[in-house]
Amino acid sequence: LARRVDRIKRRFDCRPVLQHGLKPPLPQIRFNIRSRVSERACSTLRAAGHDVVHRDLYRDQFEPRLSPDEAYSIGDTLEDALARSTDPVVQQYRDDLRIADGLLVVHPNWWGKPPAILAGWIDRVLVPGVAYRLECADGQPEGLLAIHDALIFNTSDTPADRESEQFGDPLELIWGRCVLPFCGVKRYKREIFRPVVGSPADERIKWLDRVENCVLSVFRAASHT
Repeated sequence: LARRVDRIKRRFDCRPVLQHGLKPPLPQIRFNIRSRVSERACSTLRAAGHDVVHRDLYRDQFEPRLSPDEAYSIGDTLEDALARSTDPVVQQYRDDLRIADGLLVVHPNWWGKPPAILAGWIDRVLVPGVAYRLECADGQPEGLLAIHDALIFNTSDTPADRESEQFGDPLELIWGRCVLPFCGVKRYKREIFRPVVGSPADERIKWLDRVENCVLSVFRAASHT
């Protein structure tokens, strides 16, 4: 078993690299399609006249673990929320999000959820006073983000029919029903590239063209906004 695991590790050469922000959950597996997706998205946005803040969670050494002082959900003002964490990286990410009018995220389907580091970004950055306000535990959230449009790019090796019929498309539930509407995001689109493993080069080129088309359809040229 140890020898087999070692062979698997060598085969995939897994070195996580995650990007997110208005960029916009990544593992580098030889040809890293997620990095290419992120690069194409950023260049398309800039060419359309947008100011882009690109964040790399791994490069920034983002700490995904929620501290006890941050484990709260109701009542905070923006100032309270920002003051509660002394982590400068978390504070910068919160500041970025607070003034953004668009969000683009790239991440793989990891067991039907975002990777742990991106889940930590959700926990520590999309907090009361920054992303939403909840006056009482059983109340309705007030979304605080000024984000009009969000675009999520996912990679997956699960066939679309199996993802939907057997698993219920959990990433759609997470982003489209739970996270983004809760925070006040007005419009949302999600695009999935699959299967990644074994995909030929010409298919990946088509994926990157889809990235550009999706970005332009979701985020209008800056001069028109």
